[in-house]
Amino acid sequence: MSAAEPQWRDGTRCVRAGLPEPVPGDPFLPGPVFAAPYHLDPWKGPAAAANGYGRPDNPTRRLLESAIGELEGGDCRVFASGQAAITGLLLAVLRPGDTVLLPADGYFPVRAFATATLEGMGVRVGFVPTVGPYPSFEGVRLLMLETPANPGLDVADVAALAREAHAAGTLLVVDNTTATPLGQRPLDLGADLVVASGTKALTGHSDLLLGYVATRSAELLETLTAWRTTTGAVPGAFDAWLAHRSLATLDLRLARQSANAAAVAELLAGRADVTGLRWPGRPADPAYPVASAQMRRMPGVVSFDLGDADRVSRFVEAARLVAAATSFGGLHTTADRRAQWGDDTAPGFVRLSCGVEDTADLVADIAAALDAAGPVGPLS
Repeated sequence: MSAAEPQWRDGTRCVRAGLPEPVPGDPFLPGPVFAAPYHLDPWKGPAAAANGYGRPDNPTRRLLESAIGELEGGDCRVFASGQAAITGLLLAVLRPGDTVLLPADGYFPVRAFATATLEGMGVRVGFVPTVGPYPSFEGVRLLMLETPANPGLDVADVAALAREAHAAGTLLVVDNTTATPLGQRPLDLGADLVVASGTKALTGHSDLLLGYVATRSAELLETLTAWRTTTGAVPGAFDAWLAHRSLATLDLRLARQSANAAAVAELLAGRADVTGLRWPGRPADPAYPVASAQMRRMPGVVSFDLGDADRVSRFVEAARLVAAATSFGGLHTTADRRAQWGDDTAPGFVRLSCGVEDTADLVADIAAALDAAGPVGPLS
């Protein structure tokens, strides 16, 4: 890395991240390498080259890991999905008798995995709201934060919790899915590990599944690498290539999504028929004091309540620029009524992921759709 590179801004870093040195006649980003086995040296075997077999070794995957690692500020290992990354990390690090604290208001499938699998293997599982209060960390092997939390968008003070966790000998993991490494860099704030779903805003085109873990600890990296190699939870070469291609526009996409979220939040704050509005970039939001100090940019996700499931359906049906879909962070604005997936949210709770549509068009469409949806309850 040259002396000038640390001064590059987000847009430049995203465009350049993980690219190999230029070679005349080669593309900027080499195409995906599809291989299960590779040619081996008949004398030296796998010791002669980086690539031996496709599960542990793939050059396309390594370029993506280099790119994400540059953005997160650590070494990275990518997984087949965000859930594969999170569950792989927990299973690789935790042992029977350990205690883990997970966010009570975080991603629901992680909580379900903890109660169904971790507790069954003898791990003591505790759940703590993102905003606390947090118990003593004495005897806790691992603390995981999800900040901003999905889907409620509360924010935790990573640096403060890192100090408390490390004083007790506790590992701190931060799920950085909602923020992305351009929104915050948890490793800089004291986290031991970062985990995220690359399916969402990081890659942003709603066309692949991906997860990753990043760390600055050589020991933890070795543990995670061995786990991934043994279990085979790797993404395919084409998904890795698509993800790397998509990183180049991350700065541009997040800028528009965040601007759209700010405008939508302002619209919703002025409507009496919308309750429970949350967006950490809004000064009136409870998360704003911590988020404004900790985060470099705000996410494109807004949450609110429309009262009941029928009204949510009418709202989405009336909207022309809002699609009903789960996941978030894509180019298209989507609304997800989380209760339909078994998440413990109110029936009318909506997680709205702002896309990159023109801001004025999106605000006008949402306002018109809310008007068309009418009041809470079935329309006569």
